[in-house]
Amino acid sequence: MLVLRLSRFVMTYQHTIADIERDTGIAKDTLRVWERRYGFPQPERDANGERRYDDVQLQRLRHIKRLMDGGYRPNAVVSLPLEALQALGINPPSVRPARHNQQRQAAHQGHELDPQWLQWVHQHDMAALQSALQQHLHAQGLAVTAQELITPLSAAVGEAWLRGDLAVYEEHLYTQAIASVLRAHISHQQAQSLPTSPPRVLLTTVPGEQHGLGLLLAECFFSISGCHVFPLGIHTPLPDIVLAASQLQADIVALSFSAHHAATDVKQALAQLRSQLPPVTELWVGGSAPVLHQRLAPPHCVVLHQASDVPEQVQRWRAALAS
Repeated sequence: MLVLRLSRFVMTYQHTIADIERDTGIAKDTLRVWERRYGFPQPERDANGERRYDDVQLQRLRHIKRLMDGGYRPNAVVSLPLEALQALGINPPSVRPARHNQQRQAAHQGHELDPQWLQWVHQHDMAALQSALQQHLHAQGLAVTAQELITPLSAAVGEAWLRGDLAVYEEHLYTQAIASVLRAHISHQQAQSLPTSPPRVLLTTVPGEQHGLGLLLAECFFSISGCHVFPLGIHTPLPDIVLAASQLQADIVALSFSAHHAATDVKQALAQLRSQLPPVTELWVGGSAPVLHQRLAPPHCVVLHQASDVPEQVQRWRAALAS
């Protein structure tokens, strides 16, 4: 493990401009403009004259992208050092922290995450992680485990990746380990419970979304609520979402957007889907994309601030159907 950590610092300028674009979502042309205008990033050149970026620059660019998605302009953040970027956080400069964030922080007080969980991720000990997760599920149940363990643990893993403490493959290992346990638990629970009932829910993400754990957490709470769920996974093209919703007679199309999505991309995708889905099909959205939690959130959709909001919204939907 120590050798692996050291190797990341030895390979200083290993990232190509294509790697940076793929990792952060910042276009190559934008990176070149920032280089001329703001003096950052500052890539080295290889023997062929191609740009090469080190880990520190990648880490800074990840923070810059998150801050811009939260409302900051490039001229306010691109030239800042890493420490200043970390201090700013992801809240937009003109928007106070949302009320639901304050409520969520209050709800988690007294439920601090045991560092052992994150240590297993760093050690690549997925067997120990899965075994402990199964024990937690049996002792606490799906709802408590999803809300008080997996949600903060996934946030901690995401922050570790953002700092450069975890590589992309390590985050993927974690996600697959958690997903396999949750999927098995959901399947067992459905087999033991009463038949599913409306609403019929289509769960997926739009193309470009790399993270599917948010979808799985939502599926946990839809399952708890007794819904009929159709999980499509990630990267579903918009026309196929519309087609699937029609063929599967979905009452709700539920989507997840992680923090790397730009506000304009989220709004455009939701506007296109809303215009093509039947009016009776509700569009529910959740995830950490900042635009979802601002005052000017996309209209004509139900915003889930956290996965545990699902049962309340399902109850609302059923009440409206019965009235």
